Amino acid sequence: YDICAIDAPDSSYDLIICFHVLEHILDDHQALSELYRILSKGGMIYIQTPFRSGNIYEDDSVTSPEDRKKYFGQKDHVRIYSPEGLTTRIEATGFSVTQISNSYKADNYNGFKKEETILVAQKG
Repeated sequence: YDICAIDAPDSSYDLIICFHVLEHILDDHQALSELYRILSKGGMIYIQTPFRSGNIYEDDSVTSPEDRKKYFGQKDHVRIYSPEGLTTRIEATGFSVTQISNSYKADNYNGFKKEETILVAQKG
């Protein structure tokens, strides 16, 4: 799918998992609008990205793979979110958002980091 122009009817999904996608998308506002459009009323999206504390850091002038790695942590990332910043951005689309923070054993077999934050967005 092109997350900014999803070829699916309105309200066609009850659950969407969007892990490590939004930090790659130039127009994440459009992507969130599309996710809202295709989600049914009461449906939920589980969202996870790399997070940092503070505000969302994005800079459209950072375009080279080397600079993106330097500023955003990976050569194909276009921003770094904070849980609070992404929550605000998701809520601006119309979702209600709950943050889930979990702690895992460092050697867990599921592959989660020791501390993991997941945002759960629900369409009202």
